[in-house]
Amino acid sequence: MSIRGAVQHTGYTVSNLERSVDFYVRILGCKVIMTQEKSGGYLAAIVGYPNATLKMAHLSDPAGHHVIELFEYSVPEMTRTDLEPRLIGNAHLCFLVSDLNAVYDAIKDEGITFISGPVDVDTGANAGGAALYLKDPDGIIMELFQPGPGTDSYKLLLGEK
Repeated sequence: MSIRGAVQHTGYTVSNLERSVDFYVRILGCKVIMTQEKSGGYLAAIVGYPNATLKMAHLSDPAGHHVIELFEYSVPEMTRTDLEPRLIGNAHLCFLVSDLNAVYDAIKDEGITFISGPVDVDTGANAGGAALYLKDPDGIIMELFQPGPGTDSYKLLLGEK
């Protein structure tokens, strides 16, 4: 037996669903697929909280290739944790951009916490590219990445295989 399917979605727990949806749509260019509320049932069984009650949203990335799932729990009570790149188990979601400096200039005054501004990638497989890390309203780490010309990520950005 092996897992052979594509990655369907990436999920994050957020403290305020409406605020997070606004950020992902307005700042990152995602599109809302659906929103709903769930209590108990199969979802509570999956997440391991028998009385789970939550609001959720599914968003598509700007290219429509990946789903981002956001949960806001009302039961059980949510707990905040610090998210840092160095912490084991911490994750980040990376968005490809064609002009990192232009994107940065467009969003830098939006009250976003940036871990870095644009940084040129000068070595390795992504040489010629540029990247930055930022945090969403709950401190979830996002990367904006401009691939270097000729790299596989650059071809993906152009829609080439």
